[in-house]
Amino acid sequence: MDPMAAIRDTFFQECEEQLAELETGLLAMEAGDLDPELINGVFRAVHSIKGGAGAFNLEALVRFAHVFETALDELRAGRLAPRPEIIKLLLRATDVLADHVRAARDGAEADTEHSQAMIEELRTLGPEGADDGQAADEIDGLDFQPIALQPEPAVARSAWTVFFRPRADLYAKANESARLLRELASLGATLTTLDAAALPDLDALDAEATYLAWTIELATEADEATIRAVFEFVDGDCELEVTSAGADSPQAAPDLDIAALIAKAQSQAATPVDTAPAISEARRAPVAAPAPSSAPEQPAGPAAGGTIRVDLERVDRLIDLVGELVINQAMLSQRVMEAGLTRVSGVAMGLDELEQLTREIQDSVMAIRAQPVKSVFQRMPRLVREVAAQTGKAVRLVTEGETTEVDKTVIERLADPLTHMIRNAIDHGLESPARREAAGKAAEGVVRLAAAHRSGRVVIEVGDDGGGIDRVRVKQIAADRGLIAADAPLSDDEIDNLIFLPGFSTASEVSDISGRGVGMDVVRRSIQALGGRISIASRPGQGSTFTLSLPLTLAVLDGMVVSVEGQTLVAPITAIVETLQPKAQDVHALGGGAQVINIRETYVPLIDVGQALGYRRQPLAAGAGVALLIEGEGGARAALLVDAIQGQRQVVIKSLEANYRQVPGVAAATILGDGRVALILDLDTIVAVSRGDQRKAG
Repeated sequence: MDPMAAIRDTFFQECEEQLAELETGLLAMEAGDLDPELINGVFRAVHSIKGGAGAFNLEALVRFAHVFETALDELRAGRLAPRPEIIKLLLRATDVLADHVRAARDGAEADTEHSQAMIEELRTLGPEGADDGQAADEIDGLDFQPIALQPEPAVARSAWTVFFRPRADLYAKANESARLLRELASLGATLTTLDAAALPDLDALDAEATYLAWTIELATEADEATIRAVFEFVDGDCELEVTSAGADSPQAAPDLDIAALIAKAQSQAATPVDTAPAISEARRAPVAAPAPSSAPEQPAGPAAGGTIRVDLERVDRLIDLVGELVINQAMLSQRVMEAGLTRVSGVAMGLDELEQLTREIQDSVMAIRAQPVKSVFQRMPRLVREVAAQTGKAVRLVTEGETTEVDKTVIERLADPLTHMIRNAIDHGLESPARREAAGKAAEGVVRLAAAHRSGRVVIEVGDDGGGIDRVRVKQIAADRGLIAADAPLSDDEIDNLIFLPGFSTASEVSDISGRGVGMDVVRRSIQALGGRISIASRPGQGSTFTLSLPLTLAVLDGMVVSVEGQTLVAPITAIVETLQPKAQDVHALGGGAQVINIRETYVPLIDVGQALGYRRQPLAAGAGVALLIEGEGGARAALLVDAIQGQRQVVIKSLEANYRQVPGVAAATILGDGRVALILDLDTIVAVSRGDQRKAG
């Protein structure tokens, strides 16, 4: 394996993290948070990307990041006011920087014309743009007053001595001493002396150790804090001493010493220095111990509470093995039961301990796979900016619950559905600024993206404060396209759900955003493929909210194993409130063969699972079987009637659709301890089917 390729991959992974931090910081500033540390964090993100890109000779990326960094430095120094228009410009620059990173990662070229245009805009914000005396009004109407052009009073230079000795960790993190020395030299005239006394003979050389140190005499207008800032990103990974030279006060260094230093530095730059004799002499001398450091030594291993990067294939393999372990543990338990061993026997007790250990391993592995939905949510601000610019609408994205954790396989497949939904929310949901103001609303529309855990599932909502669904128009379009009968009596909910029909679109013309009839039907199929459901709530004039309900994981679940007409089924235990034995006097028949059951003075629908799935034509007799009281997403309850309960068990989820086909009322399948395949029930769909609510069942 090429070590440089591995380092390069790590660099681009860190770039994604830095870009996310950059965008998050700018959005916080746009919301009014002007904490200096936040602004410094934004600056450091771009600075880190530039530094890493320089190590790999990514010239286009370095060039753009440098201009971007310069503009942010003006913001950090307080010379540039963080006005909303300026923050919007910096957000657009973040998008261009992300394009440069991806182009460099893929070995492609970024859009040169677009990049150069952004560079020109950014330069107008920095000191280079201030020199021409032009106001920043030329940039999207920015109200920025350029720096005055009066000559600055001369600032006396100060002399400093900087001692720098890198540790091995500095190089392990892909930093480079030469770049630090060059950046230090950019502050003023320098005279650098190499200390190679610790360099051993070649046969004793450790490739991962550090032996060199440098002493730099520096004449500069900068203060000590600015000098130390050069080494900010290697703090703790090197020995660093910064002292004033020739005076008690850093600002009081004699001009004579500084002039001599500058002359000496210029002479050194003009005359090549042969360091070979010094190094040769150092090889013959005994190896000197490194100079003592004022900072405590860093531990060789990773710091407590740190993180490591692991290939996702290894995690997936671990999940598969845990799934097999769960299945084998269930099989062993089954064999023990068939052998008639009592629960107090040593074998049975050992199996109980194995079951507990297996569950702990499974929980730990699932925690490794769990990721916050923030990784998906962070992609959406750029999408909102681009679609808003295309439609000419003012849009603000509000996100909630970004720390909600979901299995990584669910997260990976969420990006496309959410992209479709947010595009539709902006293009179809939100009105134009003029129409919003005419309706008494703010010109800026709001799109809300939220996530939360609920009833053992993750619920994601995409909402807008637009005009809501135009039900008259939706019904007319569906009738014109032959999707429904023109005189079909439909409820508001049924009309809303017409937008999920294949080929349905309310767009009057095809555009890059919508109008090709491949929108919400694709979203629904994608969500169903994840074992989830999608629902709509819309109020005319107030907006619409799409709710996605998804399983927390696609790997394992805790289930209640039940029997129905000789078949073994599994009901997800997270939706079960309680189990009860129905009494004949509590069951009441309704019209159309429906039944309800009285549970503590409350009537809830009683649904025969065997009849709903087609296992039998006639329902169980009143009072027979066992009822599972379940609670759906909206809080509505229903009782599912099964023949018997076999017990509670942790099962491994296997996709039924991928191996067979989609079956209404069935979410997935699993392998039982005896090797048989059992179906995992989709409880909400079974309830919907029993009520004739085909829009939820589909």
